[in-house]
Amino acid sequence: MHRPLFPACYAGDGALGRGWGDMDGTVRGDARGTVRATLVGVCAILLWAALALFTVAARGLPPFELLALSFGVACLSGLALLAWRGALAELRQPAAPWLVAFGGLFFYHALYFYALSAAPPAQASLVAYLWPLLIVLLSATLPGERLRARHLAGAALGLGGTALIVLGRGTGTAAGGSAALGFAAAFGCALVWSGYSVLNRRFAAVPSAMLVGVCGTVAVAGAACHLAVEDGVVPSAGQWLAVVLLGLGPTGLAFLAWDHATKHGRLPVLGALSYLAPLVSTLLLILTGQAAGGAGLIAAAGLIIGGAVLATGLPVRRSRR
Repeated sequence: MHRPLFPACYAGDGALGRGWGDMDGTVRGDARGTVRATLVGVCAILLWAALALFTVAARGLPPFELLALSFGVACLSGLALLAWRGALAELRQPAAPWLVAFGGLFFYHALYFYALSAAPPAQASLVAYLWPLLIVLLSATLPGERLRARHLAGAALGLGGTALIVLGRGTGTAAGGSAALGFAAAFGCALVWSGYSVLNRRFAAVPSAMLVGVCGTVAVAGAACHLAVEDGVVPSAGQWLAVVLLGLGPTGLAFLAWDHATKHGRLPVLGALSYLAPLVSTLLLILTGQAAGGAGLIAAAGLIIGGAVLATGLPVRRSRR
């Protein structure tokens, strides 16, 4: 019998609605899988932080061509991993989780690409990044979940920090089209990804390896859109490197990790911690000379980190005498 992709992270349904630990700071045994699954989600968030850096490196490739190539790399590398583990059978799953995952991955990216071309990119990005806050709010609709005041406060602080980062990059100019439709598409991004992340909990029994196949269908759909509306560009060596890194990380392993985390982790905590992505993304851009730092970044870091700590609500272990 093959092992799951994240063998140490599975927990029973009884752990889904429980907190991180009991009052003296010790973690309950039956909640450890929930904590570990949430940490797997943090890995996805950190991988997504490299999305902007790799996308800049692939600049010049049409959006749908980049979508098709990066998700194609994700699919091929994932198939190789599943074949090595003897787990290709995990791709055979019911239609419902396939459709939900495909809708989340494909339509989020399609709306995102349109939003940044039709509306000022900085403001459109901020609107699209409402999805962590919506995850925190929508997670309250799940059985066993409870929305706490610290989740709302942490998400609000994270949104404020994200606003400082995104607006601090400059407003930019729209490439064409209706700005109103662009902002509507950006809000659609937030609704699609938050809705997918919360709805995904209903398929907790479906192996995350299924996402490998979903990446393949997204690549095919992206290629079809590319052929229909874009002119092809032959990638340079540098662009190919960026495509491969995108496929292995932000559009590959990250989605597998996020799939597992949204099925077995703490959704309100994941929603608040997702605001770490724009912070780390900006730090990477600064370190590589793609952006400039300043007091605004320090203030944003304080808001984001403070919000994450507040939302997680990890109790401090008290020493006993």
